Amino acid sequence: MSFQMTGVAVGWQIYALTHSTLALGMVGLVQFLPMLLLMLVVGHVADRFDRKTIISVCQIVEATTVGSLAVCSYFHWLHPVAIYCAVFAIGACRAFESPSTQAMVPGLVEDEMVPAAIAWSSSANQTASIVGPGLGGLLYAFGAPVPYATCACLFITASILSASIRTKKRIATKAPVNASSIFSGIHYIRARKNILGAISLDLFVVLLGGATALLPAYARDLLHTGPWGLGLLRLSPAIGALSTSIYLAHHPIRRAAGTRMFTAVIVFGVATVVFAFSRSIVLSMLILVVLGCADVVSVVVRSSLVQLETPDEMRGRVSAVNSLFIGTSNQLGEFESGVTASWFGLVPATVIGGIGSVIVALVWMKLFPSLRRLESLDGRRAE
Repeated sequence: MSFQMTGVAVGWQIYALTHSTLALGMVGLVQFLPMLLLMLVVGHVADRFDRKTIISVCQIVEATTVGSLAVCSYFHWLHPVAIYCAVFAIGACRAFESPSTQAMVPGLVEDEMVPAAIAWSSSANQTASIVGPGLGGLLYAFGAPVPYATCACLFITASILSASIRTKKRIATKAPVNASSIFSGIHYIRARKNILGAISLDLFVVLLGGATALLPAYARDLLHTGPWGLGLLRLSPAIGALSTSIYLAHHPIRRAAGTRMFTAVIVFGVATVVFAFSRSIVLSMLILVVLGCADVVSVVVRSSLVQLETPDEMRGRVSAVNSLFIGTSNQLGEFESGVTASWFGLVPATVIGGIGSVIVALVWMKLFPSLRRLESLDGRRAE
């Protein structure tokens, strides 16, 4: 929630200071750069040191950063460059925090409970995605220092809670740091067809099916609604994802995991195409709920597979590469959607993306037959 609230406050403040959409877009780029630059380092750190300590320290740094933003905002000391530096620092912390968090989950529960744990984690993230931006916007109405100070307090709380987590005993990796060990996460993924197929499938589908990036244009130009309608459209996929992740937490996927993942991706693509032709806000909301449901099924299967097929001493490095793939696909997916919409038009661009997602799923089913035949989330294939 702190991260989501900070994103809203930074966006409002940058635009208020610069009145530039380019400056607003630079926030995402500055946040993504640390993940790209530190990918090989953060995975190694997550495998060599205590993961909950890494998470806790990162949250303390994040609290200090947003606390500084609160003080500077109160005294009107902020310059856009200072905000970008703060965003870069938070992005660097997230670069270390994300793979450590992903890699730590299997150490909290037994293997058969990992899919349910990841589903609960996904539901928490979706709840934050729903509540955080709204709360951040509400608090910003009382002045920029208010959301920043609130986020600082929440980051400190998160750090205390993270430090109190009890994990299974794990022996940290003490292998020498060299070129081979640094690139071992990439080599490991390339050698495991199931993991490579699952991660690359997510990369290409998100790159092509970025309909949510075009929601402002759909709300204004095709559905003829105002900001309230855009808010409902953005809320819809999160509601679908949250409800599905809670269901999967209570009813984990026990069989036909590969088939269900590919089916979810195909449903995602078809829903994207149907959404492109909808001219009713109610129908569009319902379609986006379905889109969110399909997306979270794919996420839970892929995340569970990556964590369970990776030995603990490699999870940090593999999770770092996975985090980069996810971050890259989200950022470039928004860029791709905007470019194709400017080239072909709003509806054709969305249709192309949806059909492309379906085609990618069908091609990947042929390229990675073992992934399609995956029976359970611990790597067993169907007879």
